[in-house]
Amino acid sequence: MSLAWILLMPLAGGLAAWISGRWSDLWPRWISLGTALLHLLLLLVTWGVFLADIETGQGAWLMAVKQPWIPQLGISFHLAVDGLSLLLLLLASFLTVLAVLTSWTSVTRSVGFFHFNLLLILTALSGVFIAFDLFLFFAFWEISLLPLYFLIGIWGYENRVYATTKFFIITQGSGLLMLLAILGLVVVHWQGTGVLTFDYLELVGTSMSAATAWWLMLGFFIAFAVKLPVVPFHTWLPDAHTQAPTAGSVALAGLVLKIGAYGMIRFVVPIFPQAAQDFTVIAMILAVVGILYGALLALGQTDLKRMVAYTSISHMGFVLLGIFAWNELALQGAVIIMLSHGFSAGALFMLVGDLQHRTHTRDLGRFGGLWATMPRMGGVGLFFAMASLGLPGLASFVGEFLVLMGAFQVNVPLTVLASAGLVAATVYSLWMMQKVYYGGNPEGWRLEDTNGREMAIMASLIGATLWLGLYPQPVLTTSGNALTQMRQFAEKPRAAASRAGAGEGHHPPAVASTSPVGGSRP
Repeated sequence: MSLAWILLMPLAGGLAAWISGRWSDLWPRWISLGTALLHLLLLLVTWGVFLADIETGQGAWLMAVKQPWIPQLGISFHLAVDGLSLLLLLLASFLTVLAVLTSWTSVTRSVGFFHFNLLLILTALSGVFIAFDLFLFFAFWEISLLPLYFLIGIWGYENRVYATTKFFIITQGSGLLMLLAILGLVVVHWQGTGVLTFDYLELVGTSMSAATAWWLMLGFFIAFAVKLPVVPFHTWLPDAHTQAPTAGSVALAGLVLKIGAYGMIRFVVPIFPQAAQDFTVIAMILAVVGILYGALLALGQTDLKRMVAYTSISHMGFVLLGIFAWNELALQGAVIIMLSHGFSAGALFMLVGDLQHRTHTRDLGRFGGLWATMPRMGGVGLFFAMASLGLPGLASFVGEFLVLMGAFQVNVPLTVLASAGLVAATVYSLWMMQKVYYGGNPEGWRLEDTNGREMAIMASLIGATLWLGLYPQPVLTTSGNALTQMRQFAEKPRAAASRAGAGEGHHPPAVASTSPVGGSRP
C-alpha cells in the first residue's frame, strides 16, 4: 500500500469537484462526499492492519517512503505513518465527510470551488501529519492556510474580510517564525556534523548550546501556540470561528487546532528536550491561563458561535498541560482530548450553524424555549453539552482525567487550578443549554426540527464520542508506541537518533518503501 494515496486522493477529488461545478451544483457534493468516504474507509483498513501489527510485536511504524527531492540542500520526500499520525488522519478524514454533509444545502454559490477547498484542507493536513522532512512539513503547513482563507473570505458572514485578514496575517507570521527556527536548526546541525539535512530523524538529538536550543525551541513553540491556540496568541480564533461558514468552523476546531498540538508533541520536546524541560512551568502556566480564561470569556459572550469558540481555547489548554507534563498518562490524555474535542466542538459548531440557518441570528438573547419545538436538536445539544463539560462515560472525561493525573505528578498547584476549569465548563455548558433550549421563547420561534441528514451527522458524532469514552483502549494502543518513541527521543536524544540512523525498527527506513515496517516495540 502506498502513502501517496493519502495525499493524492483528496487532491484529485477536490480538483474533480471544482471542475464539475461548472456544469452542476450537485456533482461537487457527491464527488467530495465519495472521495472523503473512500479516504476514511482506506484509513480504517490501515488502522486495522496497524493494530494487528502491534499485537504481533511489529514496530511503531506502519508505512514509510523516502526519496531524494532537493539533495543539494538535504531535502527529501520523506513520509511516514505511526500511531499518532494515523489517529489524526482518521479524525481529519471523518470530520471532512461531516463537513461536506453539513454544507449540503447551505452552500449555494461557487459550490465546486467550495468543495475543492474542503478537500485541499484534508490534503494539506494529511501532509502535515505524515511529513518527516521539516521543509516538506513547512510546505504543507503553509498550504493549509490557503483553503481556510478562501472558505472564510468567500463564504463567511458579515465581517469575514476582517476575520480572514487577521487570521492570515497572524498565522502566516507564526509560520515564518517557524521557518526561521527550522533553518536555524538545520544550520546548527550542519555546523556540528557537516551534514546538511532537513530530515526529522537526523535532526533529533542535534547538539547545541543551551541558549541556541532555547531560542530555536521558542520559535517552534510560538508557531504551534498560535495554531493551538495558546493565550495570548489566540486572538484570531474567535473572529475566524464567528465569521466562518459551518464547514470552516468544523475544519478550524476539529482539525487546524490539532496541528499545533501535533507539532508540540512531535517537534518541540523531542528535538529540544532540555529547553522544553526548562520551559515546562511557563508552558503549564500558559495552559492553566488558557483553561480558565477561555471558560470565563465563554460565559461573557452574547454570540453563540463566539461562545463555542472560546470553549475551544479552554479545552485546548488541557492539551498543552498534558504535553508539557510529558509523561505517559498526560500524553495519552492529550491525544484523547484532541480527538474528543474534534467530535464535540465539531458537533456544537454544526448545531450553531443549523440554528443560524433557520433563524438567521447567533444572538443568545433572541433564543430560548427551543426544546418545545425542536426536541431532537435539544437532545443532541444536551448530549454534546455534557460531553463538553466532561461527563463520565464520554470521551472528554477520559482525556481530562488522564491529563490531570499525569500533570499532578509534575506540578500539584497548577493541576489543582486547572481542575477548576472543569467546574467552569459545567457552568458555561449548562448556561448555554438554558439560554438556547429552556425558559421562555421571547421571539416565538416555531422552527423545523433536525432533519434526517442532520441527525445522521449527529448520530455518527454521538457514536464516536460514546465509543471513545467507554472503550478508549484501541486509541491508547495505537498512540502508545509513537508517544513512547518520542519520550525516548526526549530522554536520550543521542541514543534515539543513533538507533534511527542504524535502522533498528524505531523509524522509517532510509530507502523508498511502502510496505509495513517491522521492528521491536520501543
